[in-house]
Amino acid sequence: MAQKKRPSSGLIVLLTLAAILCFAIAAAHSQESAASAPPAQTAVSGQDSLGMAKGDSMSVVKKIENMKEHARLGWFYNVRYSGLGDFFVRGGVFMWPLLLCSIIALVFIIERLFTLTRARVDVKNLMNNVSQALRSEGIEAALKVCEGTRGPIAAVIHSGLLRAAQGPEAVKEAIETAGSIETSFLERGLVVLATVSTIAPMLGFLGTVSGMMNAFAAIAAAEQVSAKIVASGIEEALITTIAGLTIAIPASIGHAFFVSQIERFVLEMEEASANLVNELVELNKK
Repeated sequence: MAQKKRPSSGLIVLLTLAAILCFAIAAAHSQESAASAPPAQTAVSGQDSLGMAKGDSMSVVKKIENMKEHARLGWFYNVRYSGLGDFFVRGGVFMWPLLLCSIIALVFIIERLFTLTRARVDVKNLMNNVSQALRSEGIEAALKVCEGTRGPIAAVIHSGLLRAAQGPEAVKEAIETAGSIETSFLERGLVVLATVSTIAPMLGFLGTVSGMMNAFAAIAAAEQVSAKIVASGIEEALITTIAGLTIAIPASIGHAFFVSQIERFVLEMEEASANLVNELVELNKK
């Protein structure tokens, strides 16, 4: 722990010495300017130099404070004072729940993309392999084909083949049950995305109301109303609205895309199930 603190303390000392050196240079420069001024304007130049020195002093103090904060926050300092970080801070307290909504939406979008991508399979090729295994080697070979293929469609076909000896009706029932289970697995997380796409704009509008209330409160407290007083509250209102819509739009697009993909999976499962039942019926006739 001591080795971790030592570099940061040294950095603060070096930065402080550099700031003091800058202050000394600025003070010497102001004195030199005052000394080189004409005698008739000594009072005016002295006032100007004093103002410049005070301004330089405030600038140096601000730099020192920024350096200390940089050393204390580390990498988070760059995030805080970046364009996005400043945008977040100016948005007010409602940016925190909006940030949580964005993280949740991003996690579920990535997870659903990964899951649905892995679930994709060439249904036509799968059914051809299952049919060939059924005709040449029987149900056990077809079961092995399904076990060697990942995805919900192979799982549904596998469930139907397990009941093949009990007749077509038992196969249909097993397929329907397995299809419902696989569909619910594919739909997992869609409720969360739908909730985020609904809540995020509402949180943004709530931040808008809060910002407008702050603006009116500032107007009521100020003796003289200026555009600068009102602008901060209106800016907070607009930022939260933008943030809420920015989160809700991708969440809604992701939800709609995943629903369309799941509907495609369901159609493929129904088609594969019908082909399996027809194949089993043809085999029983022989």
